[in-house]
Amino acid sequence: MKLAREAYSVAVVINAGARLAAAAPEAAVDKLRRAGLTVTSVHRVLSGAELAGTLDRVVADGHDLVVVGGGDGTVSYAAGRLAGTGIVLGVLPLGTANDLARTLEIPNDLAGACAALADGKVVDIDLGRANGQPFLNVASVGLSVGVTETLSPRLKRYLGPVAYGVAAVRAYARHRPFRARLEFPEGDHEALELEDMLQVAVGNGRHYGGGNTVSPTAGIDDHTLDIYAIPGAPLREHVRIARLLKDGSFVERDGVYHLTSRRVRLVTEPPMPVNLDGEIVTATPTDFTIERNVVHVVVPQGSSSARFDGGG
Repeated sequence: MKLAREAYSVAVVINAGARLAAAAPEAAVDKLRRAGLTVTSVHRVLSGAELAGTLDRVVADGHDLVVVGGGDGTVSYAAGRLAGTGIVLGVLPLGTANDLARTLEIPNDLAGACAALADGKVVDIDLGRANGQPFLNVASVGLSVGVTETLSPRLKRYLGPVAYGVAAVRAYARHRPFRARLEFPEGDHEALELEDMLQVAVGNGRHYGGGNTVSPTAGIDDHTLDIYAIPGAPLREHVRIARLLKDGSFVERDGVYHLTSRRVRLVTEPPMPVNLDGEIVTATPTDFTIERNVVHVVVPQGSSSARFDGGG
């Protein structure tokens, strides 16, 4: 669907704590206005509570397009708030990983992202839910939670996406295996009992963790969740798997479980925190669901990541 930029009332919401957000509000507003978008309100936020209240206000004010600048966690939360409202989401990738932007083929630089907002098209994408909490990329337990806990703002600021690799090595050294059970309420798969696990992940989008791929077939507009589970193994096997994370082909290795479904319940022993797009938001047991086409978002004209279907 074409973005009728001259008719849109635009609110800009920037997470001022994001890695690349220092001068973003002023620069973004200037570039968007020069491109012909009518920016009518600009908001800086510094906390989750402030973000929630700000989004409530811009929704109530009746804006047509809400441009959100920040990392994947910020954008996912905003997508959850805008889902089903018909308000269009715009993305300024100002975080460390910016995996949603990678999935949607949005340029990673501010000028390119603003140009895509001004000249792009509107598509609708799926939204994942974990115990009701939104995520766009991936939800996971195990090693990834350790990575998130290790990723300090200082590490991200100085190393950028490389920080994920450094944090992964540190988290791997401290990891403790766990048991997991995957249940499929719709009956499309038998329940799986999994022992000695390294990580279990449920993907809604295609990319996560600074450019890793959920699976070769994963997409944010395919109306399914991609589930993978990596068991404990000798270090050399995990190194082999790590080399295949970028293209997602690790799911084809012996011992790695990979399934797709619209609903899945994850139970772990012991109960564990769940990482949603870089934020630890909920814990197991966790019910994962998918909401089809509920988020309207602007992507570049040439993006093939999703299309506009016009509803759920």
